[in-house]
Amino acid sequence: MTLDDDLRQHLAALATARRLRSTQPFDGPDRAHPLRAASPTLAFCSNDYLGLASHPALADAAASAARTTGFGSGASRLVSGESTLHGRLEQELADYTGFPTSLLFPTGYQTNIGVITALAGPNDLIVSDAANHASIIDGCRLSRARIIVHTHADADDAARALTTNGPFRRRFLITESIFSMDGDRAPLLDLAAAAHQAGALLIVDEAHALGVAGPQGRGICAELGVRPTVLIGTLGKAFGTAGGFAACTPTLRSFLLNTARTFIFTTAAPHPVVAASLAALGILTASAGDALRHTAYKNAQHLRSRLSLTKLPPGRDLILPWILGSDADAVALSANLAAAGIVVPAIRPPTVPEGTARLRITVSASHTNPDLDRLLAHLLESPPSP
Repeated sequence: MTLDDDLRQHLAALATARRLRSTQPFDGPDRAHPLRAASPTLAFCSNDYLGLASHPALADAAASAARTTGFGSGASRLVSGESTLHGRLEQELADYTGFPTSLLFPTGYQTNIGVITALAGPNDLIVSDAANHASIIDGCRLSRARIIVHTHADADDAARALTTNGPFRRRFLITESIFSMDGDRAPLLDLAAAAHQAGALLIVDEAHALGVAGPQGRGICAELGVRPTVLIGTLGKAFGTAGGFAACTPTLRSFLLNTARTFIFTTAAPHPVVAASLAALGILTASAGDALRHTAYKNAQHLRSRLSLTKLPPGRDLILPWILGSDADAVALSANLAAAGIVVPAIRPPTVPEGTARLRITVSASHTNPDLDRLLAHLLESPPSP
């Protein structure tokens, strides 16, 4: 049997299980109203929560940077890829999150991989939430540390795991603040207390919180007064651009700069992307950012108020998991919505646990009341099975 024959069998099995995935192009600047095959659609799947990806200020900043500094950075930052824009963005992100400094990575995925593998090793213990993102899971595995996965959002279970006996050099507690698939919040105050009690280092990924939750969108750690050892942020969601960063102390930043392989061995973020991120940060900290956050949360509440009679799990942020259970049901409902010009992809295992296939609905400040009512009309025709 050739490799292609073997792979075709694997793909056929995925198709039979309704788990075969493919990509499709979406054009146009508005992530809430993209074009697919030149036809307008209504999308509830983007993480562009505030609509900044199509904001003119970001486009202007990127165009200006491309003219003055070029587009590609040309090398890793330790070689010749760094510009003054990189350092400026790092300091502004640090100020935004309340840390003395930060280190910028080209993607959020690389940030988690780089931070975890640089700090943790075979002689360490990592306690990780069962619903953590794949980038955290992969970082934990690559570190070769002892890993204990605690019950989702259960601080007591995390505390018990942190007391595991062993000659560990370091103990880590790693969590998201808003979980990417369930849209619920981690019990950060209790987790911080558990980490402190065990002498553990706390790493919090604020990917889906920064820009939208907390004062000026500074995240849930800022809202609750929690100070993790490292705060992970991404720019590809509410910021509307691309990249990730680790906010931390100057000593830790220097250590990551010298040891995080996903920082050392990758080309620096393009200058226009960095400039656009600075423009986004300016909006997020201004009154315009407050207005966008208010609209996005009002839109989410509008959906929740109508869907509360069904099986939508409780929550208060901008990710609404419409859990159907079976892969076939999720695929069928997604296809029915697509036929009506509404894009909400089916999320299936292994992205989510077995038996929890869903539509992951994300709400944006760019959605209008007619957009929301159009989605509701189609969803309420086919509510999830009990």
